[in-house]
Amino acid sequence: MTGQDHAETYRDTRTPGRPAVDDPRTPGRPAVDDTRTPDRPAVDESEPDDVPAGPPRRRRHPVRTSLIALAAAAVAGAGGIAATGVLGGDGGGTPAAAPSGPARTTPVERTTLTRSETVDGTLGYGAASPVHAAGAGVDQPATGGGKDGDGAGAGGGTITWLPGEGDVIRRGEAVYSIDEDKVPLLYGTTPLYRTLDVGTEGGDVELLEKNLAALGYTGFTVDEEYTAGTADAVQAWQEDLGREETGKVAPGAAVVASGAKRVAEVKAARGTSASGEILTWTHTERLVTVDLEAQYEDLVKEGAKATVKLPNGTQADATVTRVGNAATAQPAASGGSGTTTLPVTLTVKDQKKLGRYQAAPVKVNLTAETRKNVLAVPVNALTARRGGGYAVQAVTASGVENRSVTLGLFANGMVEVSGAGITEGLKVGIPQ
Repeated sequence: MTGQDHAETYRDTRTPGRPAVDDPRTPGRPAVDDTRTPDRPAVDESEPDDVPAGPPRRRRHPVRTSLIALAAAAVAGAGGIAATGVLGGDGGGTPAAAPSGPARTTPVERTTLTRSETVDGTLGYGAASPVHAAGAGVDQPATGGGKDGDGAGAGGGTITWLPGEGDVIRRGEAVYSIDEDKVPLLYGTTPLYRTLDVGTEGGDVELLEKNLAALGYTGFTVDEEYTAGTADAVQAWQEDLGREETGKVAPGAAVVASGAKRVAEVKAARGTSASGEILTWTHTERLVTVDLEAQYEDLVKEGAKATVKLPNGTQADATVTRVGNAATAQPAASGGSGTTTLPVTLTVKDQKKLGRYQAAPVKVNLTAETRKNVLAVPVNALTARRGGGYAVQAVTASGVENRSVTLGLFANGMVEVSGAGITEGLKVGIPQ
């Protein structure tokens, strides 16, 4: 075979019909049989005719390769962080050293933590309650008057005197008058529901005698027995009221309430029949009421301290005096909140602190718990340990390590911490 024949034998069969290709490695040099095996025939690298030609092979893009490498590095880095405990410790409950210091640090503080909550309240005289004439309501205190021979009437008659709105009525003072007979206020919880006379015994007798004693009448022993001495004191009381001196007390001879009252609204009018609702009254001092969401129930108990902030920014100390039973508000579908609430009443001892406000919306800061002289860190300094519990990143001269902590009270973005190696002034990291 001649050299020319040999050159013709080596053809680039990958593209049928393409002429033979010269060997570019040596310009001008004839094509070479690149079979690397002497006397080996040329190899046809073309695909079979019955296999359709596919798209040309794509070259690997160097940018894509770089991104894959970067992703792998990121995964490896995350694994390294987890191993240090920055994202939860080492899983075994053993502090693990961190490779570098955190971006921010803060010292462990010794301080006082107070857990509190600020809620909406209303300043006023509290809810008004009605005063009815005798027989006007089964659950209301019996009231009434009239000269019936035993010192009081059981309803009826004409209203001849009424107090004014805003007036304060105290023990022994008239609530209203029927047929010119004064119907006074007595302190207690049980209304006068029967005629009291010599020989009567019971809690209502004791209530009457306590009030007579408080008003300065003497000659009897305060107990549950109505004696001749009690009757003499009653006669003196009736004389002072301008009533007939019978020594006996009939139902409706007085209005019974828990204490002094402030008239909120007068419902009846002079000259009309003494029946139905005569007036409404409230507490004599301004107080604060709160419809407290049940989730904050642990913040309140009778005697608990609170702070009231008025619309002008001034504050007054208050005390929780009553916590009612939980009640569900009107359903949200009907325009209500649907939230279960507790009625809470707070009193303000220094009424001057309330200024001239008679009724106003206020903010109430309720204090549930106070811990003094404790170590604390910001809540965001905590890291969760995979093995359970929490730790802080302790930054010391020798490096950074996670130290387990026991948590206490949370308050105002801080949390009480304690544990081995947790000391005042220790720098701890703030994880990113």
